[in-house]
Amino acid sequence: MKPPLYRRRWFLVFVGLVLVALLIVARPAWHLWRTEQADRHDQPPLPAGVWNDASRLNETKVAEVVAVSSDAADAEQQLVQLLARARTNQLKVAISGARHTMGGHTVYPGGMVLDMRRFNRMKLIEQSHVLWVQAGARWFEVIPFLRERGRSVAVMQSNHDFTVGGSLSANCHGWPANRPPIASTVRSFRLLKADGSIVRCSRAENRELFSLALGGYGLFGVILDAELDTVPDATYVSERFVLPGEEFEAVHRRKVLEDTSVGMAYGRLSTASDAFLKESILTVMRPTKTAVATERTTEPPSRFGRLVFRGSIGSDYGKSLRWWAERDLQPWLRPEHFQRSRLLDEAVAVFGNGSAASTDIVMELFVPAGQLARLLAKLRESQRAHPVDVLNVTLRHVLRDDDTFLRYADQPMHCAVFLVHQPFTPEAEAAMERAARSMIQAALDCSGRYYLPYRLHATHEQFHAAFPKAKEFFALKRKHDPEELFQNQFYRHYAKDPKAAVPAPH
Repeated sequence: MKPPLYRRRWFLVFVGLVLVALLIVARPAWHLWRTEQADRHDQPPLPAGVWNDASRLNETKVAEVVAVSSDAADAEQQLVQLLARARTNQLKVAISGARHTMGGHTVYPGGMVLDMRRFNRMKLIEQSHVLWVQAGARWFEVIPFLRERGRSVAVMQSNHDFTVGGSLSANCHGWPANRPPIASTVRSFRLLKADGSIVRCSRAENRELFSLALGGYGLFGVILDAELDTVPDATYVSERFVLPGEEFEAVHRRKVLEDTSVGMAYGRLSTASDAFLKESILTVMRPTKTAVATERTTEPPSRFGRLVFRGSIGSDYGKSLRWWAERDLQPWLRPEHFQRSRLLDEAVAVFGNGSAASTDIVMELFVPAGQLARLLAKLRESQRAHPVDVLNVTLRHVLRDDDTFLRYADQPMHCAVFLVHQPFTPEAEAAMERAARSMIQAALDCSGRYYLPYRLHATHEQFHAAFPKAKEFFALKRKHDPEELFQNQFYRHYAKDPKAAVPAPH
């Protein structure tokens, strides 16, 4: 006896729904499986006598790499002796920390490299909550040290891998809301100059060197240690706004700039081709009195999250899937409350490129108020003319920098941080250079600037247009370091006459 017709129909509908569900699940599952198979961690170690940076595009032969002692007194004596030996042997000196710059800022061909990472002691001055810290300390060492004492870093990058000295030398910025760059948190620092003398620099003492060494990329001396302001390690609750990219600035002004209670904030932009820089998410974090558990309370660095992120390489489907996950799935996975210090306590490697065949390049562009939507429109034009594989775009905001000489924020600035995937081929490098110059020009056309720690793709004309005080900056470098002892590829590239013959790196 046959089942009634309606039962057969419902059975067919059920089977159809199951098949549709399987198809919906099958494509992302297949995509993530393929990503898993392609996710390599096969970077070879550096050969002896060779130094590089996070770009892995600046492999350079050097005379020697010297690890600075972890003992403060020994290290200072060691550094003075090293500089004397470098002057005697006519070696140039580059200063290195975590090497997360990408333009050879921590290396010089045939030079001496000072590896500062063991120089990492710290203490908290309890009465003032000021952190005294040696320049080689990395933020993943500083963050838990402060957390145990109820404090947190006031301004730093959005990851914890970098050294304090490197962050000061690049004058970094990050997610803290309504704050200038990190230079604003510096009470003072001690600087070892090219002549072997050590001076204290602050807004009241050696002010010129204070402004030059902060954001000076190691060209004025070795920052030995610094006194930094800290903030309470608050518990935050977050609020998210999904909106068109062109509306981001207006909503950010209302929800962040006009709200002094906001502790941190950042934005994301879609990288999918059909919505490239057109859709955005604004995340706003405010302190709350709700206590949180002591374990990590931000979303854990899961394998799934990494695969969703890395799966966007060369795949528009992957980029759309990643945007869906961040826009629609993440709110269900993210905890309601989390601790400020734990939000900052994340490694670059969580989503980083481990492949020997490619790298991920960072670019940051700054524009003043009223120019963000125009910048995004110009960047869409740039992507059509000079396409590159954009994996991520984060939006930040930074207040005016009143402390550094070579400043990128001479007024409040919106910042677009791009992460671009780049294979290790001459063709990919040439394409990235064309795209970078086009993107930098877009920022310049919007009365903006770009960030200097990354690839040296900007033309000399673009560099000087973005930083009109650069010639004076380089003249002051020669004033304080007449033998030009402290050097790197950034200085070598932009401080010299571009028409002069400059030997290629070894």
